[in-house]
Amino acid sequence: MIAALFGPRLAAIIVKELWAVLRDPRARISLILPPLIQLVVFGYASTLEVKHVTIGVLDRDGGQWSHEIIQRLAGSPNVKRIIRLDSDAALTRAVETQQVVAALRFDSHFSADVSAGRGAVLGTVFDGRKSNAAQIVSGYIDRIVAGVAADIHTARAPPPQGGAIVATWFNPNLDYVFFTIPSLVVVISLVSATSVVSQSVAREKELGTYDQLMVSPFRVWEILAGKMVPPVLLGVANATVYLVVNPLVFHVPFTGSVVLFYVSLVVFLLSVSGIGLLISVVANTQQQAFLGMFALTVPVFLLSGYAAPVDNMPAFLKICAEADPAKHFLIVTEGLFLKGMPAVDVFANTWPMAVITLVTIGAASALFRSRLE
Repeated sequence: MIAALFGPRLAAIIVKELWAVLRDPRARISLILPPLIQLVVFGYASTLEVKHVTIGVLDRDGGQWSHEIIQRLAGSPNVKRIIRLDSDAALTRAVETQQVVAALRFDSHFSADVSAGRGAVLGTVFDGRKSNAAQIVSGYIDRIVAGVAADIHTARAPPPQGGAIVATWFNPNLDYVFFTIPSLVVVISLVSATSVVSQSVAREKELGTYDQLMVSPFRVWEILAGKMVPPVLLGVANATVYLVVNPLVFHVPFTGSVVLFYVSLVVFLLSVSGIGLLISVVANTQQQAFLGMFALTVPVFLLSGYAAPVDNMPAFLKICAEADPAKHFLIVTEGLFLKGMPAVDVFANTWPMAVITLVTIGAASALFRSRLE
């Protein structure tokens, strides 16, 4: 079957590379365990939400409205515990020792000001060492206080003749899983493909079979193509598993074209395989190839837009991100999963990956030829 698809010469290289990967027990473990571990970690532990929060409260008022706000905070599903504080020093100490992420301070005349219709001030203190959590918890508190204020206003006067209607597209419940799980397809494909192909040529050098490869009748492009096919097949298999698991387990819908997904996936896998092959040609040992792969995978992952939006990066990093295939494929996966991205937009993010593929494979081929000579 492989020979009929690729031809006998190329099929021989592909079968050789597949056996080289599957015969190694460590390679088999690395191909099976990491995707499963990353599925659990990214799917359940890598959350963009802040839950089980502990909040401190210094209530010098003890009135109706401070009590109402405290009770609503305690009833929030995101708040684990409310700690009562008895002084400003205790409030400072609770934040400094990280007992609480945030602390509320009610003045002695808070409820009186609210009841009289005067502007009441609620003091809040956040732990800036946890900046992301502090911002999210601040949003929680703002919504609860705004809800109390709205109830007070409704009780005193007729509701205003206007308002705002908020509509959230593509992720109506703002569930973090809708962002994390499609991104997992990119991460798994990136790691699995580069980890396999980066060891291919380096393994030949370390095992002493590189000279046999040099005198073989295979052309350079056949050797390199044969070494790139197994990681592409592996990446397609992993992505297919996640494509099935995501809607069934995590309930993340796939609304786009499956054909466009696989076309873009193959181009992405070829681009990252070209990067891994370039590392493997330069390295002399498998250890060097592994370290090179790790050193390159981290910035590729960070520049993809998963950890932080590319638009928020400095101008020079935005330029670097354009040479990152993971950045383009992340846009495609999120678009196809959540909003049925049309073919024009998919192509707009696929052709840069094709350019990266040509550049990396061309550089790897030139280095491989120089080593042969």
